[in-house]
Amino acid sequence: MATYDLVVIGTGPGGYVCAVRAAQLGMKVAVVEKNATLGGTCLNVGCMPSKALLHASEMFEEAAHSFAKMGVSVSAPKLDLPAMMNFKQQGIDGNVKGVEFLMKKNKVDVLKGTGKILGAGKVEVSGGGKTETVETKNVVIATGSDIARLKGIEIDEKRIVSSTGALSLEKVPEKMLIVGAGVIGLELGSVWRRLGSEVMVVEFLDRILPGMDGEVAKQFQRMLEKQGFAFKLGAKVTSVDTSGKTLKVSVEPAAGGAAETLEADVVLVCIGRVPYTEGLGLKEAGIALDNRGRVQIDKHFATSVKGVYAIGDVVAGPMLAHKAEDEGVACAEIIAGQAGHVNYDVIPGVVYTTPEVSSVGKTEEELKQAGVAYTSGKFPFTANGRSKVNQTTDGFVKILADAKTDRVLGVHIIGREAGEMIHEACVLMEFGGSAEDLARTCHAHPTRSEAVKEAALAVGKRAIHM
Repeated sequence: MATYDLVVIGTGPGGYVCAVRAAQLGMKVAVVEKNATLGGTCLNVGCMPSKALLHASEMFEEAAHSFAKMGVSVSAPKLDLPAMMNFKQQGIDGNVKGVEFLMKKNKVDVLKGTGKILGAGKVEVSGGGKTETVETKNVVIATGSDIARLKGIEIDEKRIVSSTGALSLEKVPEKMLIVGAGVIGLELGSVWRRLGSEVMVVEFLDRILPGMDGEVAKQFQRMLEKQGFAFKLGAKVTSVDTSGKTLKVSVEPAAGGAAETLEADVVLVCIGRVPYTEGLGLKEAGIALDNRGRVQIDKHFATSVKGVYAIGDVVAGPMLAHKAEDEGVACAEIIAGQAGHVNYDVIPGVVYTTPEVSSVGKTEEELKQAGVAYTSGKFPFTANGRSKVNQTTDGFVKILADAKTDRVLGVHIIGREAGEMIHEACVLMEFGGSAEDLARTCHAHPTRSEAVKEAALAVGKRAIHM
């Protein structure tokens, strides 16, 4: 029977990063993976493939609508969807091979099969017609999450699809109806909208991007509507009739009222994700779950069973790959007797549409609710030199700072490359920096990032370029 210091179940960003860090700290490590490839949802059917299609569809749109005004004459672009899907697959393959390389480099054993915890110190791995039991001093559950399903609506990944099926459609749907106006729905909707679909988004709440800053969400919705998105907010999908050539979708007001029927070629269900704990044997092993099916952990990622830990989407907190990675590192360090730590107040979030939306820290709504006195500084990209010359002036930067101490509490950006620009705010906030610190930091000219400096200046009502 093989014996390890640590067995990690799941090889998504949380799991494989945890394994690498543990190996760096001198542990003998194995990972358990039930799928054919390593990397979990993120690398195979989530973050990475969606970014490939977002990029490719953006280039397609640029060629069709933006090249001419820059003096670049090209004939009207033609879509070769199989080639675009191949481009996506090449990206997946490259990243998956990268994780395989990291396992070999760090001498981490890869056990193929489904992992089941038999209790403290024992993990059963079943796959390929055989079952083996491995002994380990520690176990980390990093099994991630699965798509949330809509009651009474069966996902077939052909006409009624999850994010997985939406990344592999064989043709561009004439009409796509998206259930849910969260990050994933808006990203995938923007891919197919650019490639020629009519996109309708149905959202139960009265706004898009729940949890994001309200002002950002409102402006972003207007931008998406200009791009051709249609929104039906405060509404719910109650059924989908699949009997005809087109899907008949029944939609009712969330508050109650008469239903209407909308037609679509593809329905994309994007109502969130749920922790994946199937087959882990948690109940039998005595591992406690919370009321939302998440593995319960203490401040050190420890579950109710000694020597068993959990990280990532399977525990509480934002379901983000980078949150899982940071937890993986911290958990490995804690197991090794070090002081691993994750600052949950400084975890950025990004919507990878065009323009992008990024945020870190508190929203205005959260600060108001908590009764925190704050000051706000805002700077639009219409006043940013680089954005003007590139004709990409949509959006703004907003910085929220404590009214007494000037410490930055939240930063929200909507605009081109917002996902890249958010990180200087993250670094500043990790060090407890103020808006004044950011305002006095020299930024290269001409860059979009100058808008971040100007927003920091605007907190003190002294922005230069507006």
